[in-house]
Amino acid sequence: MDIRAYSKILLTYIVLVLAQIMVFNNINISSLGITPLFYVLFILVVPYEVPLWLQLVFGFILGYSVDIFCDTPGLNSAASVVTAFLRIKVLDIIAPRDGYENGTHPYLMEMGFSWFLSYSVPLIVVHHAAYFMLDAFGFENFLRTLLKIIFTSICTEVFVIFAQYIAYRK
Repeated sequence: MDIRAYSKILLTYIVLVLAQIMVFNNINISSLGITPLFYVLFILVVPYEVPLWLQLVFGFILGYSVDIFCDTPGLNSAASVVTAFLRIKVLDIIAPRDGYENGTHPYLMEMGFSWFLSYSVPLIVVHHAAYFMLDAFGFENFLRTLLKIIFTSICTEVFVIFAQYIAYRK
């Protein structure tokens, strides 16, 4: 990867963190307190060629940046690192028979809608499950936590797909 690719990654990081802090943190749907965790899109769109250790570093920095502004010490960092770690496993499971070609990106428009759903849904659910289970830190309100995971994942997935159609058009 060249410097242009890393500068694009940096720009994506800045835009998504700012969008999370300035827009999505101010969205509160229903009495459950559903706030889309849109920044997870950054982990989803990191190019295939980025090594796992660097993806984990990106995940930590992304989560820590959101933690600083959201007063959630470590929740976003932990959830982002778990998601970045499992991303490579999900990519291996859903890989095309010939593998991924160099220069392709895990974008909806490049890989197709069904591929992107099979890629993004498990990762978003894992991210949100890690986030809300750490936030609850127990099983007292298990049903409420489970509902938050489900509905926030759906809400985030809708925003992620919408963003893919807007930002990553061919």
